[in-house]
Amino acid sequence: MIVARTTELAEQLLAAGELRCPRCTHGPLAAWGYGRRRTIRSHGHATITIRPRRTRCTACRSTHIAMPAEVQPRHADTTAVIGTALLHKANGLGYRRVAAAIDRPESTVRRWLRRLPNAHLERIYQDGVRRLLLVARETFSELRYDGNMLRHALTMLCAAAYWDRRRYSITDPPWTLIGMYTRGRLLAPPG
Repeated sequence: MIVARTTELAEQLLAAGELRCPRCTHGPLAAWGYGRRRTIRSHGHATITIRPRRTRCTACRSTHIAMPAEVQPRHADTTAVIGTALLHKANGLGYRRVAAAIDRPESTVRRWLRRLPNAHLERIYQDGVRRLLLVARETFSELRYDGNMLRHALTMLCAAAYWDRRRYSITDPPWTLIGMYTRGRLLAPPG
């Protein structure tokens, strides 16, 4: 899977031959149709519909899907909705109160929150650190660990998104940028 900031950007990079195969790392990707159309829930009752681009490597012939960063693969909710739930959890709410706050079923929120093992929190923390060091190295030392690894990981990701938007005049929402930094894996894969 390839995570692009926007569907339009993925199409531009694909047309220009600038997308490389994540499997063999050197073959250019070519358009190979589309994935199935999906309707994703956003905040409240809003939805977005996507039809992700399928690609195929011209060298190794493997196929990939280019997903926009505003959605999480294999989830029916946007990155912003899932991220908001994680913020509520980091601030001490249990899954029932988080579910009520974001208007999602308790079982869905409980499943999301169970997919946050320490190894995964460390990985998303490192994703945030890498990006923050690229865009605002001087601010890194100001962020202190307070004993809550989820909060600390989200702080790094949010700080990187803030400085990306400020320094480079990026207008994409912060959660879309966080979806890019985590490569569409804000939650750990099942299993």
